[in-house]
Amino acid sequence: MNTQNTHPATSGNADVIYQPNTLPRGQDNISYLIRLTHFSFHKMIEKKMEPLGLTATQWHPIAIIGFCKADTPACIARIAEVDTGAMTRTLDRLEKKGFLVRKRSEQDRRVIKLELTEKGKQVMEKLLPSVTEAMNHHLQGFNKEEIELLKKLLIRMLLNADPNILETIRENERQIIETTQNP
Repeated sequence: MNTQNTHPATSGNADVIYQPNTLPRGQDNISYLIRLTHFSFHKMIEKKMEPLGLTATQWHPIAIIGFCKADTPACIARIAEVDTGAMTRTLDRLEKKGFLVRKRSEQDRRVIKLELTEKGKQVMEKLLPSVTEAMNHHLQGFNKEEIELLKKLLIRMLLNADPNILETIRENERQIIETTQNP
């Protein structure tokens, strides 16, 4: 069995772009810029959700339930990429605030199903315009070709980190479709 590291970023390959002593700082660091963009995007949406009493951690599960039609805590945690314990605590808060209700599945009493309340559905109506506004704000000045290039480059980075990431995304999407077709 070959245990030698063959990934170019860590194997000493000449194609290595950065070394620890030359790692860029601040605005020259790609990872830092991606992180800042992520937080900026969420902050903008969170500001719109604040009058409704929601944080980014809380509006995200509402979006997953409403848009993806996911309806179990485990499915929502998987899509949100958080552990089930953290998701359960978030869902507890959302239920306490009146955004969702938990109900036992009629097909399998062991399964807990989640449904948005009328208050949760009102959030959904405001969420999509807020997400769209944040996306458009962050992409202003980009043309369609630049947006497509940005997506391709980000996907390449994700594939470098996990060659199976696209399969994982497709599997999540498949599970969502199955959930919506077999309520």
